[in-house]
Amino acid sequence: MEVKQSEFIKSAVTPDQYVEHSSTEVAFLGRSNVGKSSLINSLTNRRKLAKVSNTPGRTRLINFFLINNLFYFVDLPGYGYAKVSKTEKASWGKFIEAYLFNRPQLSKVILLIDSRHKPSVDDVLMYEWIRHYGYEVVLVATKSDKLTKNELAKNNIIIRETLKLTKKDKLLFYSSINKSGRQELLDSIFQTENVKGKEQS
Repeated sequence: MEVKQSEFIKSAVTPDQYVEHSSTEVAFLGRSNVGKSSLINSLTNRRKLAKVSNTPGRTRLINFFLINNLFYFVDLPGYGYAKVSKTEKASWGKFIEAYLFNRPQLSKVILLIDSRHKPSVDDVLMYEWIRHYGYEVVLVATKSDKLTKNELAKNNIIIRETLKLTKKDKLLFYSSINKSGRQELLDSIFQTENVKGKEQS
C-alpha cells in the first residue's frame, strides 16, 4: 500500500488534547536528531508535513497526522538530548510514557536508531520498554546513505547484538535522502491487520 493522502491534524501535550478517534495509530519514536521528521516526510512524499528542526530537542509536542483518511502517524518528541537538564529529561520521559501507556489506539511503534552508531543506553531502554508492554515494534536504522556497504554490514551486527535481536527480529535500514528502504518500511507498517483503519468517529 502507498501513502496517497497525509494531513497534519494537531499537536498535543497532555492526553486531554489528543485527537479523538477510533482509528489505529502508528507511533514514531527515537532520539533527538535521529531523523524522525525527515523520515515521515519521506514516507508521505511531503517535504514539509513534519517540521524539521535544526536544533535537536526542540520538538516537545506529540504531532498527529491523518494518513489515507484511515489511520494516524504519531510523531513523538525525541529523547536523550544531552544539552538539557536532568529534570527536563525526566519530564520528557513521562511525557512520552503518558502517550504510550494510555493510548488504546496505538497498534505499533516505529523505533528509529542512527545506523552510524551503536544504540545508546536510552535506545536499549526504550526498545526493552516497548517490548515489555507488548507493542509491536519495527526497528529502523536511519541515515543509511552515509555508510558504505561494509559499514552497513558491520553496524547491522553491532545493532543486533546491542539490542539482543533474534534472527526473526527485523531491522530495516533507511535513508530519507535517497529513500532506500522506503517501500520495505511501508510494507511493514501496512502489512499487519492491525493497521487498516476504521471509520472516523
